[in-house]
Amino acid sequence: MDRKIRVTIWDEFRHEKTNEKAKALYPDGMHACIGKYLEQFPEIEVRLAALDDPDQGLPDEVLQNTDVLIWWGHMAHGEVNDALVTKIQRRVYMGKMGFIALHSAHHSKPFRAIVGTMGNLTWGREQKEIMWNLLPTHPIAEGIPQSFYIPEEELYAEPFFIPQPSELIFGGWYEDGYIFRSGMTFIRDAGRIFYFQPGHETCPSYHNPHVLRIIKNAVLWTAPSAPGYEYRDHCPHVVDNLAERIAAGKAKGNMVDPVFAEIGYGK
Repeated sequence: MDRKIRVTIWDEFRHEKTNEKAKALYPDGMHACIGKYLEQFPEIEVRLAALDDPDQGLPDEVLQNTDVLIWWGHMAHGEVNDALVTKIQRRVYMGKMGFIALHSAHHSKPFRAIVGTMGNLTWGREQKEIMWNLLPTHPIAEGIPQSFYIPEEELYAEPFFIPQPSELIFGGWYEDGYIFRSGMTFIRDAGRIFYFQPGHETCPSYHNPHVLRIIKNAVLWTAPSAPGYEYRDHCPHVVDNLAERIAAGKAKGNMVDPVFAEIGYGK
């Protein structure tokens, strides 16, 4: 993209005004916290929007000049204007705008309309979470370790009633033993969508550098002109001349796949 990626971060911005813990963590709103991180990158231009802004923060002029829309909603899904939802859905389907749904936006009107889901899931108390990088070859996982620790996050657990994702990139494991498909992509017509689970309003997840890096990566991936990618270009474990190496291994009586042999499996 020759020009900057124009990112609009939409937040209900209600909890941060009414909940003392949320206000202490995000005094200017969760959208401002994410925006402060993203705006340090020269290829990204950030705009903030909130439910109580005029036109619910997304008048036509703003929406038509947004390349990626990041959405956080929870307590006021029903207040979002249906006509606005249709405009968002159509813009994503036409490939003019990427869409990133964060945390409880799984129940938001735009996510449900775009993906085609009721978005129901199981939830519970705030607790420790380990986020596992299940698809390290994907651009959204670039720079993210095999796993990272989130000290406090609201439990989201399976079953998660969504259509089959295009790619499952991250999975969460909680201290109570529950698991969750925490980061995934969807393709709808010409549009790219990413859902990412961390981000309860009373948890400091948007201060976690790995969480923020994933959101930034998702911005680059969902942007309309984002290029495709080849797994070989991103995967450190692709083995050259695989057929020849397998044949050589078998000749020596070694039946261990050379990919696993390189990391010590079977020794």
